[in-house]
Amino acid sequence: MYKKFLKQHEFSSVEDYAKNIEFIVPDDFNFSYDVMDRWAEEWPDGKAIIWVNDEGEERITTFAELKVETDQVAGYFADLGISKGDMVMLILKRRYEWWLSMLALCKIGAIAIPATHMLTEHDIIYRNNRADVKAIICVGEEYVLEQIQKAKPYSPSLETLVSVGPIVPEGFHDWNKEMPLSEPWERLEHNSKDDMLLMYFTSGTSGEPKMVAHSHTYALGHLVTGVYWHNLHRGSIHLTVADTGWGKAVWGKMYGQWFAGATVFIYDHKKFAAADMLKMIEKYKITSFCAPPTVYRFMIQEDFSKYDLSSLEHACTAGEALNPNVYQRFYELTGIKLMEGFGQTETTMTLGTMPWMEPKPGSMGMPNSQYNIGLIRPDGTPCDDNEKGELVVYTDNNPLGLFQGYYRDEELTKSTWHDGVYHTGDVAWRDEDGYYWFEGRLDDVIKSSGYRIGPFEVESALMTHPAVVECAITGVPDEIRGMVVKATVVLADAWKKRAGEELVKELQQHVKRETAPYKYPRIVEFVEELPKTISGKIRRVEIRENDAK
Repeated sequence: MYKKFLKQHEFSSVEDYAKNIEFIVPDDFNFSYDVMDRWAEEWPDGKAIIWVNDEGEERITTFAELKVETDQVAGYFADLGISKGDMVMLILKRRYEWWLSMLALCKIGAIAIPATHMLTEHDIIYRNNRADVKAIICVGEEYVLEQIQKAKPYSPSLETLVSVGPIVPEGFHDWNKEMPLSEPWERLEHNSKDDMLLMYFTSGTSGEPKMVAHSHTYALGHLVTGVYWHNLHRGSIHLTVADTGWGKAVWGKMYGQWFAGATVFIYDHKKFAAADMLKMIEKYKITSFCAPPTVYRFMIQEDFSKYDLSSLEHACTAGEALNPNVYQRFYELTGIKLMEGFGQTETTMTLGTMPWMEPKPGSMGMPNSQYNIGLIRPDGTPCDDNEKGELVVYTDNNPLGLFQGYYRDEELTKSTWHDGVYHTGDVAWRDEDGYYWFEGRLDDVIKSSGYRIGPFEVESALMTHPAVVECAITGVPDEIRGMVVKATVVLADAWKKRAGEELVKELQQHVKRETAPYKYPRIVEFVEELPKTISGKIRRVEIRENDAK
């Protein structure tokens, strides 16, 4: 399937790929029609999805069956008044309905906004009003439903709520009762490849979450992710460990995998356990696996002799830098070399270790040649080998997969993307062989267990507690999670006598209530004052430097 979108589709070396990768992009490209419905015609019995959960339920769907189901869901959404250009938030965890919804919205031309189930009432209100969200499709679980219900009166654009069960409260449409009664969708008009496909809210360092807008060509940009980086082919079975509320889900659970004709394996679980992942690989004969380094850190603690992992052919990692000792141990246990990749919510994979490359443990690999990548000094001049600089994307060639901009924020877009250069904000260096090595962020975003956490969001939550006068959120290196959130807190006079473990726990619980629980500070330090610049700005870098001593 993917071959019709490339002028050359087999590559033997870094040089061959760099010279000859070239996409064929239809003006009306639509992933659901041009890829998924084509598979339904050409390989109707091919397995598109294997979905299992931690309660023993299993569902296997062919490409032909998936077309029927997504046409039905698209018809249902149309009956609910969802049309081209409408914003639809999906809070569906790893439920099977997420994949149906993503493909159905693509068919209609509506814009999907995947979101984590950990959002609070305040998070949802912000997203609804910033994006003019028209509908929310969600899991029927008490916490999620409660937050949506609280947010509804403060969300003027929000018209339609749908629950996929098991709970369907008053005011919510019942997916399971209503959807099967709808007439299947029929395509009446074609979209432009430049129409918006989906949008992600991503954490920033100096404000509220920003809206990353992607066009329909974003899906096509992930062809390289699945076909080459994940090394997939027709009949492969691929498992990526990622929640559907995060961008990594479409990296590893949708676009690139289905370009290759692979089966997307979905393990819908409530709590991560490394042993369960190994059991899934053994039972379902997983051939390709991708997860953040945190997952591999837990996996190598298990007794691999208990599992038959002979089906596994390829494994990748992304989300944060990989510790070389984890790479080495996994290689000793499986004989498989972990292939790292790098990208952002704003991009597809910009650097990676491809099958024709020898990995260097801890390196992001080399530039994905659909992007023109560079390293620059603060004055904009190019860095030499072994010199740290900002990773940038030169955009004169309109790279496939790069975001359209920050929605409704022209000023922010121009601050990061100007003069033909998109500034990633990431710092790296390049060795003599052309491999890139990640150093950190120019800003202060914290990556913990694959999550990106913006300090401002956590600081805002902490500041609503009466004990807190001011605070700074930084990241502290952690052997398991990569980084953990630390809060450096200045207490109000009336609370200083209570400084101790009891107050630490109180503040942690407060943050969990105010914002998504994964953002809470695992370390809390009480201080008399925060380090600041002359202009009064908090110097988080000084806090990090002191912690490193």
